[in-house]
Amino acid sequence: MIDHITFAVGDYARSKAFYEQALAPLGFTLMMEFGPSAGFGDTHPFLWITEGDTTKGQLHIAFRAKDQATVDAFYRAAIAAGAIDNGPPGIRVQYHPAYYGAFVRDPDGHNVEAVHHG
Repeated sequence: MIDHITFAVGDYARSKAFYEQALAPLGFTLMMEFGPSAGFGDTHPFLWITEGDTTKGQLHIAFRAKDQATVDAFYRAAIAAGAIDNGPPGIRVQYHPAYYGAFVRDPDGHNVEAVHHG
């Protein structure tokens, strides 16, 4: 089980706004902020972003969704927040027959996914 993850973003304000909007359908909110660092979560801040040098496209984060509709809502919210499509909602049989996921690239190019395992 992961307690938390932190990664750097190139434009703190832009990324903070992106994650606030994109993660809302999953039930995650901005829970803590200090300096140019923000923590998002539901019961505790487990996803942290901080301003700094980034590694573009190397990070993959997958959030578990309660159902397919939530995956769809995440995808729509992320695209509306400025994400780039990296795989629209759908079944991914290459992982398993009930794997329903959606993939987007955040403002720094990180691959962000919402998945429901059926």
